[in-house]
Amino acid sequence: MKRTIAFLIFLTLWIFPAPTWAWYDETHLAIAKAAGYEKWYNAAGADITKIKAGDAEQKNHFSNNPPGTIISPEMVLEQASRYNDPNDTPGHLYGAIIASIREYRTTIRTGKYAEYHLAFCAHYVGDLSQPLHNTLHDSFNKKVHVATDGIIEDEVLNNLSLIEIYPIKIESETDLPREIARIANLSTNLGYQLEKENRMLTKEEAYRQISHSASLFKGILNWLKTEPKE
Repeated sequence: MKRTIAFLIFLTLWIFPAPTWAWYDETHLAIAKAAGYEKWYNAAGADITKIKAGDAEQKNHFSNNPPGTIISPEMVLEQASRYNDPNDTPGHLYGAIIASIREYRTTIRTGKYAEYHLAFCAHYVGDLSQPLHNTLHDSFNKKVHVATDGIIEDEVLNNLSLIEIYPIKIESETDLPREIARIANLSTNLGYQLEKENRMLTKEEAYRQISHSASLFKGILNWLKTEPKE
């Protein structure tokens, strides 16, 4: 009887895995700070929200891409319509970036406080570079996910100089899906490379990955500064 109960618990956890986190708080904060976001201290807020919102927020943080998936700009845009959908099993991280920016732009034009939408966007852009948030949540992913999230957590805020800012120019929403897809493909490919080699992400790889996120978010911030407020 006890063995049966234990098996059922195992099966439940396998089919309905516990919430997956992405980079831990200070890594998200470092990405936003390196990008020049004035309210960088809000960048971890989306993970806090998962405690109350559950799957309605959880599904915004990952995209379960099978091996061989090539993420296209069209795929990114299609995901935007699934923002905050708790029933979207594959997840819609890429669309969440688009949708959160849309909500920021819409809200700010009404004269209301829009900053929290941008803070959510900062978090999603950070998740984009975590390789295991772009691959299937399989046995390898589960085995190394927590350790990967925290690989540079204890040092990253003291090493912002290691986060490179690459030139990414966003002039309109039209530019976003292309850049999101580019980084998503880099992250997905790295995730499956790690699985093939059965190894952990290195710190060097982690800094390179979060540099992609910081660069994209800086490009987004520069674009939004040019947006009319009315």
